[in-house]
Amino acid sequence: MSLYRYFLALLLLLFATGAHAQATRTWVSGVGDDVNPCSRTAPCKTFAGAISKTATNGEINVLDSGGFGAITITKSITIDGAGAQASILALNTNGIIINGPSATVTLRNLSINGAGGTIGNGIRILQASGVNIDNVSIANFAGTGTNGRGVTIETSTVGTRVNISNSSIYNMENHGIHSAPTGGSVILVVDNTRVARGALAGINLLQLTTASISRSALTNNRNAAGLRLELSNNSATVSNSLLANNAAGITMATAGQTPSVFLYGSTITGNTTAALQNGNGTVTSLGNNIIRGNAGNEAPTTTIGTQ
Repeated sequence: MSLYRYFLALLLLLFATGAHAQATRTWVSGVGDDVNPCSRTAPCKTFAGAISKTATNGEINVLDSGGFGAITITKSITIDGAGAQASILALNTNGIIINGPSATVTLRNLSINGAGGTIGNGIRILQASGVNIDNVSIANFAGTGTNGRGVTIETSTVGTRVNISNSSIYNMENHGIHSAPTGGSVILVVDNTRVARGALAGINLLQLTTASISRSALTNNRNAAGLRLELSNNSATVSNSLLANNAAGITMATAGQTPSVFLYGSTITGNTTAALQNGNGTVTSLGNNIIRGNAGNEAPTTTIGTQ
């Protein structure tokens, strides 16, 4: 074979290998192997092994139940564990890190277990355009400070959108959901989600966040509020939700700051310090909430009629 033909054959082989490595849909299995091409008939073992063989905007699926390891995501992708127990055991590490400046990531039908480790968070969003978290269970992250959070948003992009739906965040030693962007802004939507038995707030908005919380239960967060807002550049709408048996229902946490909450069709009960700690912030009620059985049943700042 001539040298020219040899190099042509080598290039064709490399092209074929690269095309195979970047499949639109890949698969993982508890009995797979990361040396495999991650096809349905030859699946990979871990999410980390599969992501390098999955094209941007592609999807990783799960063939059977197993633990598929922590992962860092830097591109637009979907990971879907439907039909199996798709678990990430994240002892003393972050379960999932998202770090793609323009990435749109969907995480669906997954379980992330911190196993009581003191280092790491369930899902840590460093950079992204949008993140959709659907039917994801996050539990047992025992750290404090920058650890021990269920979902933490630390982006600096304007208009980062994070949707959390049909999910459960349980037994955190820090905030369940922590929106703490370093710049830009976050649009956070939480729907039909339970955040329970945390040491700090169920949902904590540090700054630069507009949140919509609906049909959700923020309960038994023993040392802080179900919903906690810190700086003036935060606002939240809470509708058809339960804030119960926390230290407080809703807290405006920082003196001199003026965040705002709109409260609709929700129940605040059994909180051990207060129902509403308004500070200099405002809680506007539509007049159809239940606030009773708290250590203090403080009234909203303003009540308005329907429009």
